[in-house]
Amino acid sequence: MAEIGIGILGGGYMGKAHSVAMSAVGAVFNTALRPRLEMICASTPQSAERYRAAYGFARGTDDWRIMVNDPHVDAIVIATPQETHRDIALAAFDLGKPVFCEKPLGASLADSRDMTAAAEQAGVANMTGFNYIRTPASQYARQLIANGDIGDITWFRGEHTEDFLADPETPASWRTSGDANGTMGDLAPHMINAALALIGPVTCLISEVETVHATRPGGTVDNDDHAQMMCRFENGAMGQMYFSRISTGRKMGYAYEITGTKGAIRFDQEDQNALWLYRAEGPEATRGFVRILTGPAHPDYEPFCQGPGHGTGYQDQIIIEARDFLQSIETGEPVWPTFRDGMEVNRIVAAAMASSRDKTWKDVSAF
Repeated sequence: MAEIGIGILGGGYMGKAHSVAMSAVGAVFNTALRPRLEMICASTPQSAERYRAAYGFARGTDDWRIMVNDPHVDAIVIATPQETHRDIALAAFDLGKPVFCEKPLGASLADSRDMTAAAEQAGVANMTGFNYIRTPASQYARQLIANGDIGDITWFRGEHTEDFLADPETPASWRTSGDANGTMGDLAPHMINAALALIGPVTCLISEVETVHATRPGGTVDNDDHAQMMCRFENGAMGQMYFSRISTGRKMGYAYEITGTKGAIRFDQEDQNALWLYRAEGPEATRGFVRILTGPAHPDYEPFCQGPGHGTGYQDQIIIEARDFLQSIETGEPVWPTFRDGMEVNRIVAAAMASSRDKTWKDVSAF
């Protein structure tokens, strides 16, 4: 086993999740590389010290340049706002350091292109953080589709719906300003990534992007509340997606339905340890969707728990990501989703925004 010094930028929601993941991943997966929590970066010296002490890092800083350039920091995890991603990643790649970057990869498609080019030129491990697709249930869904268990895919419906801004009296905040913080920048990338993982490339689309609550206590809203999209996949399947931060009652509505010529699949992240599978076989009287509870027979479940139906959780998805990132560093082989895969999500978001403005279908390859 070899140690690797980890630097994490951001100590809040995702910074904590990645810190915990790097602390636990060696024990959970018996990784060849064992993370050493070397440095954490936050917005002020005080918060950096608070996170350092809470998460167990050796050092803290409020200057990302100090972290990236530190010789004891071997790999970088970016868990800061989207507008900071590009400069940090480019500086790290310039030094030949591997980078894991939370989604969306860049605050814009241009940022993502620059980051992808730098990653590929550096030739080091690079990975975009899309954690939800790594649940054992969704990994199993990918296997079923790839193996042809439900036949040729004809239709996909996906949503990422939450209600944290459903109340119009919720005050304006950083979430209500800037495209990167709107629903298309924040929530849509997760379900677009799922569609690409499960079905394949999107060739064309048409969308509507809308701000429902244009004013809130304390200010105006200049980004989108919800959006809908129709698309066509490269394999010929039809697709529909909906994204919303105002879906009253929905807390983690990352859900999809997939129809094939021999069966169908349903999944909802609010019940993340179950997958619904229909097989078009046997007597009609006995056909129906079967609820499959995840267990050790499904991908990446057993390292966490040996009991079927006991379930995995959100933090476990981040630990699986940490394993994959360390594996890419160790082997030198790319691990999906790379920066290029993250850039493809940005491309579809850009096409959807343009489609909504122009009120017409868009060819994704034009972006």
